[in-house]
Formats: sequence, C-alpha cells, structure tokens
Amino acid sequence: MKLLIVRHADPDYSIDSLTPTGWQEAALLADRLSRLDVTAFYVSPLGRAKDTASLTLQKMGRTATECPWLREFDAPIRKPNKPDADSVTWDWMPADWTAEPRFFDRHAWFDPAVMQAGGVAEKYKAVTDGLDALLAAHGYPRQGEFYRAERPNTDTVVLFCHFGVECVLLSRMLNVSPMILWHGTCAAPSSVTTLVTEERREGQAYFRMGAFGDTSHLYAGGQEPSFAARFCEMYSLTDQRH
Repeated sequence: MKLLIVRHADPDYSIDSLTPTGWQEAALLADRLSRLDVTAFYVSPLGRAKDTASLTLQKMGRTATECPWLREFDAPIRKPNKPDADSVTWDWMPADWTAEPRFFDRHAWFDPAVMQAGGVAEKYKAVTDGLDALLAAHGYPRQGEFYRAERPNTDTVVLFCHFGVECVLLSRMLNVSPMILWHGTCAAPSSVTTLVTEERREGQAYFRMGAFGDTSHLYAGGQEPSFAARFCEMYSLTDQRH
C-alpha cells in the first residue's frame, strides 16, 4: 500500500485558507495527484487543508473523508522562551529542546512536566489511534511495532493535513520521537511525503518512507516552494522569517 501525506499549500492563517500563491501550488498539486489511481482521500477539517484538497478532488470528481484527528496537532504548552503564553508543542528553540534527553526517546518524549501540563500524551494518542484505525481499515492493523498484512494490497491512499500532525503520523509509523521530526525536517507547503509498505516476511509489513516533503510538482510548473515552512538561514537575514 502507498500512503501519501500532503501538507496544505501556502497558508493564509488569518482566514484559514490559502494565499494566491497557495492556490497556484494547489493547482500544480492537483495536476500531479490526478494522474494517480487513488483508492481513498482523507482530509483535515481545517480550511487550509480542505481548500488544498478541493482542486484535486474537483479535477478527479472525487470526495474526501474528513478526519478530526488530521487537524493540526493542537496541544498548547508553556515553553522556556514563552513561559507566560501558550504556544504549539512542535516549535522549540534548538538549545531548549535539545537540553532535555527524554525528547530524543520515543517512549519518554512526553514525560517532561511541560508536556504533561499540556496533556500532550493524550492528544498524541488520539492522533495515532486515528491513524491506526485508518490503516487497519485498509488492511494493515498495527501489531506491536509493525503492521500485520491482513489484507495486503497496492492501494494508494492520500491524506491532506498539516506539518505538525504529519510528523506525528510519521513518528508512529517509523517508531521515532516526533520531536526529532518536528525540528529536523521541513515539509514545504503542498509537499508530498510518500510511504510504501514492505512485506518482506509474509503477513508482516512496515512502512518505508521513499520521499519526504517532495515539491517536484512545483518545479515542474516553474514555481519555487514557499518559504512559509522555514525560519531564517542566518539571524542577520531580516527579510526571512524569524
């Protein structure tokens, strides 16, 4: 089975939709995805993901199932650099998160007090339970640290969602701490991450990531990826996001 995780296109967060650039990205994405034989589409309930999906769905005459657990990962916490205000779980300053050894441990990353106060473990489980149920419905129920190929297939399944929750999904399938993915990877707007099952022993499957954050559809359309997913390459570059 092939699983495609698509991050929404360039966002306008003020209206939970897309910028003009984002709509152009979504159109190029639709050109790419519409060539595929897709078994099922799933989408976040948030506007920017639904709008991104809409052009693909219109082009293919299809609909998507809305999944509440695909919304952006929402577990606000009080981080060291913002002790008096709630902020997202998945955006820490490098010196702050790397100072906590448990953040590198997939079994202990939610144990620090700051994570417990935000109920992060419970919200993480809600997402991974949703993912496990979806994969089971498509023939691959979770079994310990891998997946049972109960009804092995070559279906293609597409999820339209967000960077923060994408890393949660990947952390579950690849058995790693999401903190490493949140801070060590960057999925640009409209990018496509592809995972494919490998059934090397009959009845036992694992998802292998063949591409992360692929934006080849943008380059094919003569468009550079948006900078929205990234922060300044150098602190002195004041025209880049700080």
